[in-house]
Amino acid sequence: MKIDTLAKLQSNFILNTDSYKESHYAQFPQGTEAILSYVESRGGRFDRTLFFGLQMFVQEYLSRPITREMIDEAADFYARHMPGSPFNRGGWDDILERHAGFLPIRIRAVAEGSVVPIRQVLATIASTDERIPWIGQFAETAILRAIWYPTTVATISWQVKALIRRYLERTSETLAGLPFMLHDFGGRGVSSLESAALGGAAHLVSFQGSDTVPGVIAANTYYDAEMSAFSIPAAEHSTITAWGEAREVEAYRNMLERFARPGGILAVVSDSYDLERAIGFWNQELRQQVIDSGATLVIRPDSGHPPTVVRRTLEQLAAGYGTRTNAKGYRVLNHVRVIQGDGIEYDSIGDILAEVERAGFSAENLAFGMGGALLQRLDRDTQRFALKACAIKIDGAWQDVFKRPKEDPEKASKRGRLTLLHNAEFGAWRTQRVETPIEPGWGEALALVYEDGVMHQRQTLAEIRARADAALDGFMANSTAR
Repeated sequence: MKIDTLAKLQSNFILNTDSYKESHYAQFPQGTEAILSYVESRGGRFDRTLFFGLQMFVQEYLSRPITREMIDEAADFYARHMPGSPFNRGGWDDILERHAGFLPIRIRAVAEGSVVPIRQVLATIASTDERIPWIGQFAETAILRAIWYPTTVATISWQVKALIRRYLERTSETLAGLPFMLHDFGGRGVSSLESAALGGAAHLVSFQGSDTVPGVIAANTYYDAEMSAFSIPAAEHSTITAWGEAREVEAYRNMLERFARPGGILAVVSDSYDLERAIGFWNQELRQQVIDSGATLVIRPDSGHPPTVVRRTLEQLAAGYGTRTNAKGYRVLNHVRVIQGDGIEYDSIGDILAEVERAGFSAENLAFGMGGALLQRLDRDTQRFALKACAIKIDGAWQDVFKRPKEDPEKASKRGRLTLLHNAEFGAWRTQRVETPIEPGWGEALALVYEDGVMHQRQTLAEIRARADAALDGFMANSTAR
């Protein structure tokens, strides 16, 4: 694919859809004036989701108007791609002439960073021009993709944060290191640069450590962060094995000489040949240099059964550098820490933390690097995301729209003009019809994000992080109570 072709796909919204969507304008009932749809997570691995990513999509795609050239380009493509279906040139000409090329839709959504139980409305999409009622459904492909992927990544990251925090609260005196205990290693494992940007930014709602540069830049740019994440000097296998096995200790010594500074942190992968022998180097030949440097050395074991390898690494480093016992009665290493980046996903993190706790070590000794399981080993069905029409206005009257498959009741959709309510006192959420009176204590949770070319909400990463952290505090408090 030529570079200009990829850029064309990104810039021409008429081509940012599924083929069959182009024929849908002619399939709705005569007299259709408006269609309302909603987005929800119908279930999946976790019982709640952290909403994130819509703001990036609005800025990147909805703030760019349709042009005459785009319409001509799409007309040519669809004439050859779908010769049996007349291209909707009149509809797109209307958008160009009546709306200056901006999509006549209204998007309302819950605030980004909100953690909402499954089966609740997260966003609604409505057409705003009775002559162009099909446009919200045409945009389904792009909008759903813009929501499900970053929201799923943000959810996984937030759930891991809750898991790590649970062990920290049991085994550590402080939560200060929590924002840096899950590092994004996923940049090389995703399917595209855009995935790295969207997913990498989503991870940064809950954590501040990342090696996925596109994600850091996306978070900085779209969410007004001066610097959304940080990294440290770290070795990879090539920078160690380039010295040869006979000079392995010199490779490690070079890392210390180049990067170990008072108050600094550096990470060194140490299993290129024999992890136990490498730790022997760290404990003996290099021990005093580590201590004298004033830096914190982070050892990365990168192979073997993760819980066993991490526990053994902690025990061997404890023999070399000693430990202190914190107020919770768990051991904390002096001068050194451990990061595990191989085989890391939600369940394995729990297994490692449990093994480390059983061995009497505090969770604060650890950090994790998560790659494919954070940014790539997920799909729309991880949280069963869907965007469905729920109401249609025909000849001035609203009617419910829904599906109810007899063979799979779980796929039944919601009906009516819907909104989301929040009870801040009890941390509760409720989807209900807009015509139903709102009970005391409940408030409207969906806010206008975009309408007819205008972006109405711009949230900062700091605001989103604060919202997600507040939800985490409530989640942890309720978990403790149970």
